[in-house]
Amino acid sequence: MSAKQKELTVFYDGACPLCAREIGFYRAQQGADAVTWLDVSAVEEPEVSPGLSKDHALARFHVLDPDGKLLSGGAAFAQLWRVLPAFRLLGRIGQTAPVAWVLKHAYNGFLRFRPRLQTWFRAREGA
Repeated sequence: MSAKQKELTVFYDGACPLCAREIGFYRAQQGADAVTWLDVSAVEEPEVSPGLSKDHALARFHVLDPDGKLLSGGAAFAQLWRVLPAFRLLGRIGQTAPVAWVLKHAYNGFLRFRPRLQTWFRAREGA
């Protein structure tokens, strides 16, 4: 990998207190320097990457691998985990058929509760 080429680009909502905390955790991990971290909330263009609108990037977690493959949800987390040494095994396991299916559905279920969690985190930070 060249000095300029990153293993992964992570698209995240920096205006979401829940998301910002989670990304902060991952950014503090060994290997995080191999990742490009893009706060989509700070992007003014309607498209943050070819094929990824700002609205879609804010609605779900997405990563872009160096080959240009865009992943979202549970698959995106598994790909991020593979880049971070402390989570590499979890990332490999998360990409196996039965576990990938569980991650996909667990993430989709989480999205239903995300607005409430965001409200709770914002209220907590304001206190």
